This record gives sequence, structure tokens and C-alpha cells, in this order.
Amino acid sequence: MLDALTLVTGVAALLLAAWCGWAAYRDEPTKDWHFIGMGVVSLLALVQLVVGIVQLARGEKPEQGTTIFVAYLLGALACVPAAGLMSLSERSKWGSVTAAAGAVVLAVLEVRLYDIWGG
Repeated sequence: MLDALTLVTGVAALLLAAWCGWAAYRDEPTKDWHFIGMGVVSLLALVQLVVGIVQLARGEKPEQGTTIFVAYLLGALACVPAAGLMSLSERSKWGSVTAAAGAVVLAVLEVRLYDIWGG
């Protein structure tokens, strides 16, 4: 796995969480800018998924197993878009809280992916 990509994705997720958390603190729903941020973070997770699959195809193996590694990659890709969709249905500060929680989950998954790969 590319350590730099994992770090950038995790930090971007934490920044998104802080941004959405700040909106929730100010009693604001998620805005268009938040969704653009979610798109950027989701794009980073998609790049990570592709890189992970390419490395598996080249014969590299994660330390803790391929199945769990792929499952975490798919979960990392899905968590921010899922939280974004849920925040659309709740147009209050709780939508921002949901988006922030999804971003925190992604950051935690990044740490776990690093550990699974053998970091």
C-alpha cells in the first residue's frame, strides 16, 4: 500500500470531519461546499481502492489477509458517500453531524488499512 496515499486520505477525512463538525456546532446543515469536500475525500478513497487492487494483482499480499483488506477498502470507499446521502435526508445540524461521523469512520478505516497491510 502507498503510505502517503493512506496518510493523505486519513488527514483529508479528518479535515472534512472538522469542517462538518464546525457546521454542526453552528447549527447549520450540510451545504454544497461540504458535498464537494465529500467528493474529494471519496475520490481519494477510490484511488486507494484502485491502488490496492493493482498491488494485489501484482502479487503483493497484505499481512493480515486479502479478504479483510479488500473488505476494508470497500468500506472505506462507501462510508463517506453513505453519510453524505444520509445527511441529505436530514437538513438540520444533524446532517452535518452525520457527515462528520462518516469522515471520522473513514479516518479510522485508514489506520486499520495501514495495519492490515503490515504497516
